[in-house]
Amino acid sequence: MSSKSRTAWLFLAPMLVTLLLVAAWPLARTIWFSFTDANINDMSAAQFVGWDNYVGEYGLFGNPNHSEGFWASDWGVAIRNTLQFALVSVALETTLGLGVALLLNQEFRGRAWVRAAVLVPWAIPTIVSAKMWGWMLHDQFGVVNALLQGAGLITAKIAWTAQPEYALWTVVAVDVWKTTPFMALLILAALQTLPSDCYEAARVDGVHPLRVFWKVTLPLIRPALMVAVIFRLLDALRIFDLIYVLTSNNNSTMSMSGFVRREMIDNGYLGYGSAASTALFLIIGAATLVFMRVSRMKLSEN
Repeated sequence: MSSKSRTAWLFLAPMLVTLLLVAAWPLARTIWFSFTDANINDMSAAQFVGWDNYVGEYGLFGNPNHSEGFWASDWGVAIRNTLQFALVSVALETTLGLGVALLLNQEFRGRAWVRAAVLVPWAIPTIVSAKMWGWMLHDQFGVVNALLQGAGLITAKIAWTAQPEYALWTVVAVDVWKTTPFMALLILAALQTLPSDCYEAARVDGVHPLRVFWKVTLPLIRPALMVAVIFRLLDALRIFDLIYVLTSNNNSTMSMSGFVRREMIDNGYLGYGSAASTALFLIIGAATLVFMRVSRMKLSEN
């Protein structure tokens, strides 16, 4: 090993040790607990149960003990809710964020103030924004119902965060409001790096702005856009705080992280909850790898 390599490893050593302590060790413990029947009230009595927490009679993916099948079990519902939330919210945030970024990239008076104002929803802590929207969406005294009734759009007040047909999509709407500025900021940073000569040439040639967007702007910012989507997808798949604050333990909106918390904290099933946590980790990793693979294929085609 050369002196440069030894120096590099020497500088990397503190970071690697820190990662080992704060990430690798807890992950290894969680995986180990997932193969036991550990209970949070008496961890000393934990026994090794193998794959029972995963594919056993009452396992996550074995027999969910539900007459309607796996997707009607609590874990199946949690997976479905999380995937629906992630796909819809990320798609909306990417589309809206792209639109906002394109607007903020234009020259107009007061642009700096508008850029700062757009970031306010993202700067508000998630718990604070969730409580704020919880009050606004309240079925009795919420301002949203009052405005909709005043406009004649609804005849009766709606429990936006309690009724199953509205609860999940209400959470999606609040998340889109909060996180669209994050996507807009990342996309705007990519737009700021684009060369101006391409646009000047297109303007001289009289190319339509929509054609310039599809043929010039979008291909140039696509790598940065893919990175932004990956970051947001990772965050959306592990959603917990927004759903928990807005809808508490509502089964119609329970995410995979919410399921893990319920089994570990509320029910005390540390082993079963660890199995769900490990499955969540693998699902997020698989989803990220698939998306990166697909995006890399699309980039190579261009």
